[in-house]
Amino acid sequence: MTTSSETPERDPEARGLPLVTVLLTLTVVSGLIDAVSYLGLGHVFTANMTGNVVVLGFAAAGAPGFSVPHTAASLLSFLAGATAGGRVARGFDGGSRRTWARLILAAEAALVGVSAAVAFAAPGATGTTYTLIVLTAFAMGLRNATVRKLGVPDLTTTVLTMTLTGLASDSRAAGGSGRHSPRRTASAVAMAVGALLGAWLVLHHGLGVPLLVAAVLTGVLALTTSGRE
Repeated sequence: MTTSSETPERDPEARGLPLVTVLLTLTVVSGLIDAVSYLGLGHVFTANMTGNVVVLGFAAAGAPGFSVPHTAASLLSFLAGATAGGRVARGFDGGSRRTWARLILAAEAALVGVSAAVAFAAPGATGTTYTLIVLTAFAMGLRNATVRKLGVPDLTTTVLTMTLTGLASDSRAAGGSGRHSPRRTASAVAMAVGALLGAWLVLHHGLGVPLLVAAVLTGVLALTTSGRE
């Protein structure tokens, strides 16, 4: 005899890694990507657009070491990716979150994987710099639009300002319950770990290796994520 509701074990959406685990791992990937872009592509961010807007102001003012074309390419590519991600999200409205998340993560893994291949094939070339900026920023825009629609609290995967604000303002020291502190703390730690690992890899192994690591991590998530928090 069947019941009207499926048990979690039989629910296809529940098969795989919980979205919280997936999004925390993607936060590590964001740290890797921004380490590559900021340290290796001329002081530009391709995941953290808050920082990128500030960097654009620095570049426009003529501050040394910053580039208006590089930063503008990143912003425009990110917006294009977010637009594409929004259209895909609307296509899956009411459908399987698991299928939708896996599709987007597979696309991100492919884009970052191509970036890694380009970095290995033509390191240091001007065309390589723009290619890596465009591909990784588009991938991050695509992912951010998806994460926003998934709506898992405190796990944006690319920015931490509001996460850290919530961590402090809702803490017991501020008179709050501190209920979401573990998740918020984990998000900040994940970003720091990704940035540390990414910076070490860039400094010692160039741009291709951290991009390959990011692509592999995202590819594994594309194969294993569930549709449940």
